[in-house]
Amino acid sequence: MCLAIPGKIIAVESRFEGLVRMAKVSFGGIVKEASLEMVPQAKVDDYVLVHVGVAISIVDEEEAKKTFQYLEEMGEVEEELNISDFLPDKQTDTNQR
Repeated sequence: MCLAIPGKIIAVESRFEGLVRMAKVSFGGIVKEASLEMVPQAKVDDYVLVHVGVAISIVDEEEAKKTFQYLEEMGEVEEELNISDFLPDKQTDTNQR
């Protein structure tokens, strides 16, 4: 399933001779790049919804954090950010308790 994941812009840079704006976006500490072409007014410290590497809208901080928490609880964050292989096995963790 493809979802838009909320994250916070921590840096913005221009590429390709200033034609493309890219952002480094933090998703709960995991940083990925995203295009800002659909939200040209986005800036550092804004929260954006990112879908397949493209920021598609700016959202308020409270809503972003709430949505990220729900997605994390559902296990969707790992899949969408392609980080499942880097996380400890959750089944193993619960069996050790």
